[in-house]
Amino acid sequence: MSLYKKIINRQEKMSLIGLGYVGMPIAVSFSKKADVIGFDVNKTKIALYKKGIDPTNEVGNDVISTCSVDFTSDERRLKEAKFHIVAVPTPVNADHTPDLGPIRGASKTLGRNLNKGSIVVYESTVYPGVTEDICIPILELESGLKCGVDFKIGYSPERINPGDKTHRLETIVKIVSGIDEETLETIANVYELVVEAGVHRAESIRVAEAAKVIENSQRDINIAFMNELSIIFNKLGIDTRAVLEAAGTKWNFLKFYPGLVGGHCIGVDPYYLTYKAEELGYHSQIILSGRRINDDMGKYVVESLIKKLIKADVSVKDAKVAILGFTFKENCPDIRNTKVIDIVKELEEYGISPVIADPAANVEEAKKEYGILLHSMEDIKNMDAVVLTVPHDDFLKLTKADLDIFYKDRPNKNRVLIDIKGIFNRKEYEAAGYIYWRL
Repeated sequence: MSLYKKIINRQEKMSLIGLGYVGMPIAVSFSKKADVIGFDVNKTKIALYKKGIDPTNEVGNDVISTCSVDFTSDERRLKEAKFHIVAVPTPVNADHTPDLGPIRGASKTLGRNLNKGSIVVYESTVYPGVTEDICIPILELESGLKCGVDFKIGYSPERINPGDKTHRLETIVKIVSGIDEETLETIANVYELVVEAGVHRAESIRVAEAAKVIENSQRDINIAFMNELSIIFNKLGIDTRAVLEAAGTKWNFLKFYPGLVGGHCIGVDPYYLTYKAEELGYHSQIILSGRRINDDMGKYVVESLIKKLIKADVSVKDAKVAILGFTFKENCPDIRNTKVIDIVKELEEYGISPVIADPAANVEEAKKEYGILLHSMEDIKNMDAVVLTVPHDDFLKLTKADLDIFYKDRPNKNRVLIDIKGIFNRKEYEAAGYIYWRL
């Protein structure tokens, strides 16, 4: 009997290694069709899952509490499974080089507990070659087994969009690849158990790796173009959003918008591709140019804020500034690689310590990762400027009357509103006398 049939008959188990924003929803989805061991080295996270608490808000507490995933931080439990999915983060170092520490660590852990006849599928975003050149040797060394003989390997890049309730594992076409045709078919069959949109069989593991890493690079470049346009149009005194709305009436205009580009994917993945390119002697031009623009947007926002404070007759040194939003994207508690921290650090260069509020972010995590103290919305008062960075649903509900409460009791001409994502009605605030600015 094939491994696939044993899985659907619950004669063999699957394992999911890495239970974050990507791995946990995958584990939950597969648990509806198979026996799944959910492994993570973070014991605190595992304890929360066992209590039915979803700290990621990706599937919700009700789903976590009723799913059949066998959550554990005991790596020895991995020996019980024959089909393994690795979904650990792949961040970058301070110098923007790939940090393969998590994927190396996960490979070592799995290798120590790998059985003959197993299939290992990596989902982490990497540059072409990592699965075969780095992960396989680790698995072989730790297990004493031979890839292609004793166990098989595959790659199926994650496409889950954290915080997005529409584009989920089930609704996005899944790229799958394997070391040989037999493995490819088994992997495709397993993913077809849960992916309603179907799978795309890539011709090789490296093709699948390359496909994933260019997806976010393409998006990064397009947003960089919008950010550059925003800088130009602001100098021309033209509203960028108005320009994009007009241009967007053409059928083939790509609808991207300016903004901060952070998170664990778009702000990171391009560096994986350019790193590999440089190893091969090619220095990226377009990709790295886009990265430089996006990485500098926090500084640009603050420089624009300072100019507006001066225009509002506010002493920069004594300015009181509030920041609404700290996560890297809307309606998601994820603060990894948030670019709001760039705004915070740049403000500190001017001697300004902003008051930051974000109802979606985890207070303890923000303190641990960035040394940032998050406040409640009620703490925001007597401000000279308010900076809206993330369009959470809670912020979309804010009215002009709500915002008025945040400011000092001064004429509106002395109030600065920085609306990075352009969620408020520009004409309304300008008509009221506010000094309004957006990308």
